[in-house]
Amino acid sequence: MAYFKPILQDFQINIKIKLAVLWASLVSCYIYCDYFELYIPGKVQEIITGKSLLDSPLRILVAAIMMSIPSLMICFSIFLKPVVNRILNIFFGIFFTGLLFFILISLDIRTHGFYVYFAVIEILITVIIIYTAFNWPGQPDLN
Repeated sequence: MAYFKPILQDFQINIKIKLAVLWASLVSCYIYCDYFELYIPGKVQEIITGKSLLDSPLRILVAAIMMSIPSLMICFSIFLKPVVNRILNIFFGIFFTGLLFFILISLDIRTHGFYVYFAVIEILITVIIIYTAFNWPGQPDLN
């Protein structure tokens, strides 16, 4: 049993890195969910004929803006100052949790099981983002 080490060393991960990784995970789930959506019978034909949800330039722009926010939060979580960083993480975490919850309750699990699966995971990630940002550690007391 010389190779078995029951106690493994761990280290503290900076909160900015935690938040960036959470946002990256969220974006990955969005991308995979959208990719799997293409396998729904008739979906590609809807896109080709312009009869999908994103059937106008304005709707495409709104969707692009909405989906750019989580992507930008990856770098904002690293580069912004703590106060602004915390506020944006809490605000957008709450916003996307609400949006995802609204989407979740509108889905039929029998026909859109993978949507439900991803929505639940995405809600969990956004709740963890809110919790992590809300519990941002303060400066140590030097007294």
